[in-house]
Amino acid sequence: MAHVSASETPPVVLPEVAREVEEFVSTGGWNQPTQLFALVPTAELLAQQPELAGQLDPDTSPLTPIAQDSLPDEELDRALAGIVWPEVVHGCALAQEIVVLPPDAEAQLTEQELDDEQARRFAAEHPQRREARLVAAVLRDGSAACVLRLRGNVEVPEEVVAHPELAPNLTRALLETLRP
Repeated sequence: MAHVSASETPPVVLPEVAREVEEFVSTGGWNQPTQLFALVPTAELLAQQPELAGQLDPDTSPLTPIAQDSLPDEELDRALAGIVWPEVVHGCALAQEIVVLPPDAEAQLTEQELDDEQARRFAAEHPQRREARLVAAVLRDGSAACVLRLRGNVEVPEEVVAHPELAPNLTRALLETLRP
């Protein structure tokens, strides 16, 4: 079996994988639980499971996202802190639904020094909130990619934004799961 190190995975692949994960999750609609994916080199996956050859192409998709079991019903940071990936996993991605607030509301939230529950209630009840799905993906080499799909409605169309630093705390937490 050929071994491809994480450093050999082209970094440009990661944004594509993050978009692929978001598109996969979006097929299930909204109001989904947080979902975790292992990112495995497609060539290694095919070497272990040749029956997938008709479904996967390592030339067009060097990394394959593999959905994991549901995360425990605890705080996300605690759930991620308990995850350790085997070496075959070169990265991971997490999809979660969040609420996005306009900048002035975020500033107001910061000034009020609310606890977690009060902050969640403030965000959920804010008239300008937008529901969104965030996908953060990371590789062992430290690279990150994020995709944010803002849910549309009658007044505002759906939007998709991609930037590696949309969720720095989340990407840091995901990178910690990849530490040896």
